[in-house]
Amino acid sequence: MGNKTDTVIIYGIDIAKGSPKSKEVPKYSVAVLKDGEFTHYTMVHRHKILRMIHKDRPDIIALDNIFELAENKKNLIQFLERLPKGVKLVQVTGGLHPKSLVRLANEYNLTLNQFDPNEEAEVCARLAAMGVGSEISLFENITKIKVSRARSLGRGGWSQNRYRRKVHGAVKEKSREIESILKNFSKEKGFAYDSKVTKGFGGYVRCEFTVYAGRDEVPVRSTVGGDVQVKVKGVERDKIKYIPLDKHDKQKRKFTIVGIDPGTTVGIAVLSLDAELLYLKSFRGISHDEVVKLVSEYGKPVVVATDVIPTPNSVEKIRRSFKAIEGKPDARLSSEEKIALSKPYGYSNDHERDALAAALYSYRNHKNVFSKVEKRTPSDIDIDQVKLNVMYGDTIEEAIEKVKSPKEEDKSKPESVKKQQTVIEEGKPEEYQKLIETINRQKSQIKHMQDYINQLKKNNELKDEKISKLEFKIDNLSSKRNKEIKKDKEIKIRDNKISRLKSELKNRRKSLKRLKSQINNLKQIRKMEIKGEGIPVKIVASFTKDDISKTKELYGLKPGDLIYLEDASGGGASTASMLINAGIKAVIVSNDLSHAAYETFFEKNIPILKDISIQRADDFAIVDPDELESAMSKWNEFAKERHMEEKEKEFMNLVNEYRSERRRGLI
Repeated sequence: MGNKTDTVIIYGIDIAKGSPKSKEVPKYSVAVLKDGEFTHYTMVHRHKILRMIHKDRPDIIALDNIFELAENKKNLIQFLERLPKGVKLVQVTGGLHPKSLVRLANEYNLTLNQFDPNEEAEVCARLAAMGVGSEISLFENITKIKVSRARSLGRGGWSQNRYRRKVHGAVKEKSREIESILKNFSKEKGFAYDSKVTKGFGGYVRCEFTVYAGRDEVPVRSTVGGDVQVKVKGVERDKIKYIPLDKHDKQKRKFTIVGIDPGTTVGIAVLSLDAELLYLKSFRGISHDEVVKLVSEYGKPVVVATDVIPTPNSVEKIRRSFKAIEGKPDARLSSEEKIALSKPYGYSNDHERDALAAALYSYRNHKNVFSKVEKRTPSDIDIDQVKLNVMYGDTIEEAIEKVKSPKEEDKSKPESVKKQQTVIEEGKPEEYQKLIETINRQKSQIKHMQDYINQLKKNNELKDEKISKLEFKIDNLSSKRNKEIKKDKEIKIRDNKISRLKSELKNRRKSLKRLKSQINNLKQIRKMEIKGEGIPVKIVASFTKDDISKTKELYGLKPGDLIYLEDASGGGASTASMLINAGIKAVIVSNDLSHAAYETFFEKNIPILKDISIQRADDFAIVDPDELESAMSKWNEFAKERHMEEKEKEFMNLVNEYRSERRRGLI
């Protein structure tokens, strides 16, 4: 019960003025049923109704149309989230196929003035008390818990990292506290959960838990305190689910789909025909009779399913005990498929997962038919019974007629016919009756399977046609792609060739330009030489073997050439020999030669001229003939004097050697 005592409290609500969709704030009439007596409140705002609900904590809030409380589904969810735990929101007119409130009042002999909101609110409360209507369910049996920081970390400063570590540490501590609560909850109630952690500096940035249980059942509430906030929220359904309140329906045994994972440890899953998980657990060493007894407590199995192919004897035995339809996949389910099927419900181990996956796979095979049944079945007909008949091979129309016809036929048949029918039925042997039941059930199963096979064949044809179209499309795309690839490859080869030829052409042009320049320079020097305006000089950049070879390659070195060394330092005797062997006439220098090079040139009578002005033209130069002749004369005089000095020195050495030998008495 929603309230604290055993007294049942029911709120009947009807809109008195305005509408949730209008600009004017709506006002309501509220009829509170408690201990068989009504208390009426008129022109009440919605926020006041919420305060009253939190104070009284009623079991049921009853309306003829739930959208009188909220404009749309989103606002309705917000309203439900603000209700206390255990309070049910009921639409007394029904779910998918609602009846009018006037019709319901007539059916249950209640007086109603449809123009009086107080009476409408009272009738809603009375109908809910009789078990008429459907409970509104907007949330799955899944709850999300999010633990995160409650404050912004700010723009930062000297203490930013310390503050971040403190906040993340607090989030981590709160997450572990909630995980401890959920572990105990899981052990006590058997609900599964999983978690996702985003780590940060010094702890957790956030932690999200997914608990496979309803929000009201989870022992964690939304809180905000200090640096941490906890948000607990149920997972919304895609569409509103209407759960009948009818007390007689609750007493009747439900039809169920049972999944069994056989083995030493047996997994058992029980689903309603609406895919609501009624039971999920695994047992080690449980007997066949215990399984049958346990499954029977949750309803009458229509399908007994397993994911094992072929169906094991232990599962077949359980199926025969209930005379249920066999449920098994067309091929063995992979672990990924089982996880995908079972994850929304949660499970504790592989045995529970396999059992749940088998049940859900069987439900999925019938899901489309069930949806059609729900849309086409009138509200006063037992939908589950119609679903059962359809599963046994009837069309939806036949199934609906079977469910509603027995009552009508009984009323229309004469008493004598009823008695005669009873005598005939009683006169039949028990075995004969069982055989007839078996034959009828098998006929229904055969018809259902034939329809299913025809549907599969049709699906196969559609898939084959689709595959053919896709293959044709793939071939076209492949052909186009291959052509594009080939074209791109050829273009790339040609582009590379063009780039290479352009580079070669550029180099050739540079070489041609350089050669033309050299030819022009040579022509110019040759003209000056012919005119007697100057004597040509070939320039060597530095006194090295490489530069001498370069000058020789470009311009040639021939006997009688004058050579100008821009940098005379560095060269030695072997470097000087390269110029001497070329037969040069003289060497012009601007700085001093090495001693070895100087002596080599001097020995070979190659003049070394200094302080001569030259006129340059790129890699060529000319000197004034008169200046050159003057410099050559000076060098010749210098060379002559040095030769004389060397001869005198040599003569003095001979004299000194002779005197030395005479003193020693050698002569």
